[in-house]
Amino acid sequence: MPEPVFDELIHAPQRLRICAVVAAASSVEFSELQSRLDISKSALSKHVSQLVEAGYLRESKISRVGRSRLSLSLTSVGRRAYFGHLEALKQITG
Repeated sequence: MPEPVFDELIHAPQRLRICAVVAAASSVEFSELQSRLDISKSALSKHVSQLVEAGYLRESKISRVGRSRLSLSLTSVGRRAYFGHLEALKQITG
């Protein structure tokens, strides 16, 4: 079980949602994440950039059907931070 640590970066609603979707899979394409969250490309890009800069998300370019796509996955640091944040929220609300 991760140590409960409230993380202000992850706590922002859209970034929390991003982490939740990406944590549920090994990786998620940017366009799929945009569709699931119903958020503009520019807003999603801003939030993703903040999570990448913090070392929480990893970006990978993949090629599919001749097109380059951006795939996102949680780093081990990001996974620890996300699940630690969830534990902190449980303590706060419990």
